[in-house]
Amino acid sequence: MKKNQKGFTLIELLVVIAIIGLLSTLSIVALNQARARSRDARRIADVKQIQTALEMYYNDMGQYPPTAQITAGSAIATGTTIYMDIVPKPPIPADNTNCTGTVAYTYTSGDIGGVTNGTYTLRYCVGNNTGGIPAGINTASPSGIGLRSI
Repeated sequence: MKKNQKGFTLIELLVVIAIIGLLSTLSIVALNQARARSRDARRIADVKQIQTALEMYYNDMGQYPPTAQITAGSAIATGTTIYMDIVPKPPIPADNTNCTGTVAYTYTSGDIGGVTNGTYTLRYCVGNNTGGIPAGINTASPSGIGLRSI
């Protein structure tokens, strides 16, 4: 007499579970890498937006805002003109061990050629090489973005 088998053996079930576990592990690793790249792209976009607001401020005022005026959560504004409503905070985590303790965007104005607040530096950190900008702490200034910090 032959039995009708209508199911899976234990070995078949274990193999399927192992394959599903392997595939889910690989997808989680890929997702984490995509999240890190996304955070870096956001950081660079934030810095470019801050630079644009600073340049508009400079065009109207003939100087950049004082250092104390620009912090995360504040506005880049003068009188009734708002150049950037809220200076963004960078996404966390920092994604780079070289960035420990330097998560925030750091703005510093400086004098140049006799002009008070005639230049600035904006320090930021990216976790991986992104769009030609090296991983680690970088500096943006009126000269450009992605200048390696010393």
